Amino acid sequence: MDVYSGSVASKGVAIGTIRELNKADSIVRRISIKDPEREVKRFHKALSIGLEQLDQLYKKALVDVGEETALIFDVHKMMMEDEDYTESIINMINTQKVNAEYAVARTCENFVDIFANMDDEYMQGRAADIKDISDRLIDVLLEKHESSLNFDTPCIIVADDLTPSETIQMDKSKILGFITRKGSVNSHTSILARTMGVPAIVSVQLPARVNNLKAIIDGLDGMFIISPTSEKIVEAKKKISEETKQKKFLAQYKGKETITKSGQKVNLYANIGSVSDIASVLANDAEGIGLFRSEFIYLEHTSYPSEETQFQIYKKVAEMMAGKKVIIRTLDIGADKQIDYFNMEHEENPALGYRAVRICLMDEKIFRTQLKALIRATYFGKISIMVPMIASVWEVERTKKILADIEQELKNTNIPFGEYEFGIMIETPAAVMIAPELAPLVDFFSIGTNDLTQYTIAVDRQNQKLEPFYNPHHPAVLKMIKMVVDVSKEFGIWTGICGELAADPALTKLFVEYGVDELSVEPNSVFKIRKIIRDID
Repeated sequence: MDVYSGSVASKGVAIGTIRELNKADSIVRRISIKDPEREVKRFHKALSIGLEQLDQLYKKALVDVGEETALIFDVHKMMMEDEDYTESIINMINTQKVNAEYAVARTCENFVDIFANMDDEYMQGRAADIKDISDRLIDVLLEKHESSLNFDTPCIIVADDLTPSETIQMDKSKILGFITRKGSVNSHTSILARTMGVPAIVSVQLPARVNNLKAIIDGLDGMFIISPTSEKIVEAKKKISEETKQKKFLAQYKGKETITKSGQKVNLYANIGSVSDIASVLANDAEGIGLFRSEFIYLEHTSYPSEETQFQIYKKVAEMMAGKKVIIRTLDIGADKQIDYFNMEHEENPALGYRAVRICLMDEKIFRTQLKALIRATYFGKISIMVPMIASVWEVERTKKILADIEQELKNTNIPFGEYEFGIMIETPAAVMIAPELAPLVDFFSIGTNDLTQYTIAVDRQNQKLEPFYNPHHPAVLKMIKMVVDVSKEFGIWTGICGELAADPALTKLFVEYGVDELSVEPNSVFKIRKIIRDID
């Protein structure tokens, strides 16, 4: 028995026989040509055929895995038609007088190097997309027919790497899971695996010859076991049985509206801390992201993340959520979330000190960098901007002035951005009491029940000695939530809850009765809360 580990791209467990894909690269030779014009026409013809193939793959994916995932092939079409890409190929044909196959291959290498050497993991993943579209064009130019990637019996696919085109052509009913020696959990192929609902592990250091061996792919623990013992097989079967029971339960709520029997709609969103959490958001059928904790971007860096770094992250989230709402909370550090490079002084009571919007308004350079990245990202999806720890009207007015300045700056430099909602978190008693003054300034309220509870009942939620006194169901907290919802209805804006109470089954019915418009919970709580809401009369 041999056990290998890797990065989990898609969760699940499967037992089966390995089918190893050994893909031979197309051999491309440099050939000097006398008629560049004719060679450019050959390229344009191949481009037309390649785009038609991608269109067919899009239609197949639309049926097999749905519109959101099928959009991968629309992206491939855009990349294949990209002027920088095509003009580089045509320029090489004309200036170097080389064959189209060679020009495509060389351009591919150049673009792959650019993407692969970027710091951003998402952009690194686009290198595989460039390779995919280029290989397709080369195959067309060499008049190679697309090989069949379907199999007679269900199997575990092992390969050095897989492209989205290869993955989508496979017969889903015959795929037990994917193992790749290379690849990224953020690649489109990984996204496809998650959408298909099969386990996948990437970056597994496997030996070369493993074809036809029996194996277990454990996408829960990130383990790939070749030639497993009978005991390991029994363990895996037990995991599969537990998974099956859970899936059967969850399946009845997937794709269903979060709506009461009387027709009251509640938007059920998910909380995330990083891009990698989106897989769980989609798997659990959340209707959007109600809280993206952007401070985790700062916590993962050793120095202030640049505008471009943040922009790429926000853009990626927006694109992956494919038109669903993404509410991004601006920087919320301080209290229990300390970052060394911010050089914050020690405070006796940091929960009441220099944190969140207070840092942002005291050091506007940090705030402006983040807000500019956020506004730029609105062009790529349905992003909303939310500011935490508001206690005064002037904080909201100042933030809105900064947003307006950035918008004007972007307009002046012809940088596109989209429309977006602007909201604030209600997590201080002060914000509750002045909600009528705050409501006209914003598009929504989002109640952060964790901080609202500790500030309302004067109990430090980080202090274990005070646990008996920490009561998130305290009548004062619940009355404050009701007050905020009532104000929002009066002023025609919506209110959500994104704290721990949003996922508390004991309060779901009460929140629906209050008229809460949105609940944002951890991804694995989505189905549980959806069931409760659908059972309410």
